[in-house]
Amino acid sequence: MQLSASPYEERLTAPRTWWLMCLLVGVAMALVLLPFGTLPLLGGLVGGTAASAVVASSYGSPRIRVVGDALIAGEAKIPVSALGEAEVLDQEEARAWRTYKADTRAFMLLRAYIPTALKVEVTDPADPTPYLYLSTREPERLAAAIKAARTESGGTV
Repeated sequence: MQLSASPYEERLTAPRTWWLMCLLVGVAMALVLLPFGTLPLLGGLVGGTAASAVVASSYGSPRIRVVGDALIAGEAKIPVSALGEAEVLDQEEARAWRTYKADTRAFMLLRAYIPTALKVEVTDPADPTPYLYLSTREPERLAAAIKAARTESGGTV
C-alpha cells in the first residue's frame, strides 16, 4: 500500500466547553459527598472530573484518515475504489442529512458538535450501504484527499 500524495487525518475531538463541563461534574460529585467529610469531597471532585473526562475523551476519539487507497473512518475501512461522488454539506444540509433525509442503511460517523459533514456515495454493488455520512471540520479537504487517493489507485474520478 502506497502513501497518498495528499494525506488526510482528522480527530473528531470534543469542544473545549465539554472539558469545562467535566470540571462541573466533578464539582457536583464533590457537593453530593460534602456531608461525608473533606476526604470524600476531594475524592468526588477528582473522581467525578476524571470519569467525565474519560467519557468526553473517548467520545471525541474517532479519526478520519485517507491512507493509501483506503478511507478509514472510526472503525470502518473502505477502499476508495468502492466510493463514488463526495458531496460537501454545509451546516444546514448536514443537519438535514442527519435527521429527516437520513437513510437507516447509511454509515454515519456523526458528531453533533461538528456542524459540517461530507456525504460520500458507496458504489460497491455488494455493499448495502448507500452512503457514508462523515462529520468533519474540513469537508472540502477530505473530499479532495478521497479524490486524489482514487486517482492514484487507478479508479475513476
